[in-house]
Parts: sequence; C-alpha cells; structure tokens
Amino acid sequence: MSVVHKAGFVNIFGPPNAGKSTLLNALLGEYLVITSPKVQTTRHRILGILTEPDYQIVFSDTPGIIEPKYELHKKMMLQVKSALEDADVAILMHDITQPIEEIEAIAAGLKLKVPTILLLNKSDLLKDKKDVTDNLKLYKQKFPKYLVQTISAVTKSNLDKLIPFILQYLPEAPAFYPGESVSDRSTRFFVSELIREQIYSLYKEEIPYHAAVMIQAYEEKPNIHVIKADIIVTRETQKVILIGKGGSLIKQLGIEARKKIEAFVGMKVHLELFVKVRPKWRDTENHLKEYGYN
Repeated sequence: MSVVHKAGFVNIFGPPNAGKSTLLNALLGEYLVITSPKVQTTRHRILGILTEPDYQIVFSDTPGIIEPKYELHKKMMLQVKSALEDADVAILMHDITQPIEEIEAIAAGLKLKVPTILLLNKSDLLKDKKDVTDNLKLYKQKFPKYLVQTISAVTKSNLDKLIPFILQYLPEAPAFYPGESVSDRSTRFFVSELIREQIYSLYKEEIPYHAAVMIQAYEEKPNIHVIKADIIVTRETQKVILIGKGGSLIKQLGIEARKKIEAFVGMKVHLELFVKVRPKWRDTENHLKEYGYN
C-alpha cells in the first residue's frame, strides 16, 4: 500500500512585528529569516521549506501589512497580494498584547478564502493564565471560521499543534522542491539580509528604514568567502551616521554582520562594506529593481 504524500503552500500574514519571521524560523528549526523588534524588518516574501518523508510544507513569510507611503511599501504589499493567490492554508498572526481591532481590520482586508489559523502570539507576555483564557474565548467568538490558537513563537509554546492542522488541508501532491532545499532564495540574498539585520540592531531612528543592502561581489575561495556589499541610504547625513566617528560604527557593523554570515555559510568570511547615497531610492523604480524589490 503506497503512502500518501502531501504538499502545499502555507502563507503567513499579519501586521508588522507580530512575530511572523520568528514563527517561520521556529517551524523550520533554523535561523532563516531575519528578525528585529523594529517594525517593517521583512521586506520580501521569503519561502521556508519543511520536508518530511510524507509531506512538504512550503511556508511563506510576508511583509507586515501597512498603508504604503513609498513605492517600496507598494512593492512589499504586492508580495502580500501574491501570497494570497497561492495559499492552500493561511496563518494570520496577531500580537495578543495589541488591540483586537488591529487584526479585525487586517482580516477584513485580506478576505481569506482558504482554511485559516489565527495565532495569538506572545502569549508568554501575559502573566495571568486567566488573561490568556479570556483572550482565546474572545477571539474565537470574533473569528468563528478560523482555528484560533495562543502561541509563543519565542518559547515555541503550542507550535506542535500547527502541523497536524495544516496537513488536514494540504492536497495530495509530490514535493515541489528537492528534499535538501530550505528556501528558494540564494545565499547572496540571505547574506544581504543578515547585514541589514545588523543595521536594524545597531542604528536608531530612520537609518534602518532608509537603508538597503546590495551584494556587489561574492567569491567562494577554498578557505574563505570574500564578500563586498553596498549599503544604500537616502541622505549624506545618514551616511555620516552609518560610518560613525573615525569609522567606528561601520567597523562594528562589519564585525557583527561577519559573525552572523560565518554562522550561516559555515565558513570564514572577509566582509567589506561601502556606504552609498541614492536620494529617494525608495520611490525610484530603477533603484528598487536593482536592489531586488521587483
């Protein structure tokens, strides 16, 4: 008797900073997607592939849903739209410490037509168990068509309940990707994201939101990977802040990013960073295309 194999797409939606990327990393069991306490960290739709002998789930992390202010934001929201079109199952994530009206507005706008799981994330931040129970009851009443579950993506509480529910709704199909695949993105892409993650970590105010990272050269030598990357900002003043007095901040950025990249590629890395100014790159079609926001 042949074993049934299932495969399909499970796409993750929600507001900024709800924990979508942390969830994807937890489900895959490895650090694939960058995370930050700052909003709008995720700018791309990123696939994370979970392969087991009898199923393959292709998860999709999407940018946090916002009202677009720049052409960059419009590109980000188009990626959310594309994820709506190919989902077999949807995961809608909400920070349980935030007002219910936030996720009600997003759910109304998405008009999800596939089986949907509403995950109330960050339940570990609610110290009173009664608060968790009361919230769960309220959201189940408000969203009767969804499976509602409290979780903590950070502590991995209740994550074991997700896969069995998902598998109920995945179609019988062969795997879409080879078993060793973890994502559809290239190493270059993840390296640029790891650099950008450290920009979010080290710099305040507008710098992370005005910065893009582009890998200009990536050479894999026998014992070391040599990487040259441009950091793009919109103003000369931002360039000065990024570099820091005597180059101190750009040096620290390079050190922290190199550590992350070495852990990711499993190889020693020589990293060179260059800061360039491109006014209004977030609203310029050619620049957005050049930096991978197609």
